Amino acid sequence: MPYVHQHLRLGVNIDHVATVRNARGGTHPDPVRAALLAAEAGADGITAHLREDRRHIADSDIERLTAEIGLPLNFEMAATGEMLAIALKHRPHAACLVPERREERTTEGGLDVVGGHNHLAPIIAKLRDAGIRVSLFIAPDRPQLDMAARLGAPVVELHTGPYCHAAAGALRAAELKRMAEAAAHGHGLGLEIHAGHGLDFETVGDVAALPEVAELNIGHFLIGEAIFVGLGPAIRRMRLTMNAARA
Repeated sequence: MPYVHQHLRLGVNIDHVATVRNARGGTHPDPVRAALLAAEAGADGITAHLREDRRHIADSDIERLTAEIGLPLNFEMAATGEMLAIALKHRPHAACLVPERREERTTEGGLDVVGGHNHLAPIIAKLRDAGIRVSLFIAPDRPQLDMAARLGAPVVELHTGPYCHAAAGALRAAELKRMAEAAAHGHGLGLEIHAGHGLDFETVGDVAALPEVAELNIGHFLIGEAIFVGLGPAIRRMRLTMNAARA
């Protein structure tokens, strides 16, 4: 029997509630309120990315999320001294190191842990020493997984963007195969496997069915869908879709 995480966790990324707020300024809509609604709807955790340019989540959001939500907070961050200091101050449950370029609209690729080994090693060590669970957002490639394990990161999040953006059919099937092989290889190395980026109701099922995957992180699609049906119903439908695929 293959290894199966019986409960597939759902982390809800609330960045783009802050994007809407910042488009006009002020305090509405409140990403902390969104996090609380996500918890009511069945989310297992909350993800928030504090970017260097503060384009959506603000420092005050991280402070409030740490203080006011009962779910684990997954703090997405660039591997910089500034972000390390913020993580060490607030001590979130987890810190996911992601690549970041100011000109990109969203995270466009996985973190190069092979090329960035020397830079990442001390940051990962300091986070781990502080009791923060470290995750690395990487492409589903064997060399990246091998280096993640060597660096001592307990968790990797596989970048599902290429799979989600591939045309349905042979191209998407090839990306899913790549994802499945990476999940199995990473699990064999002792890594906990998460996945995320670009997942929606159509694409989530095949990824949720991968037995080694313990958690999916989904944000932009859920916030967009919430405009039409509400955040609670969007999250509950995603939860049901994930559960059906895992069953």
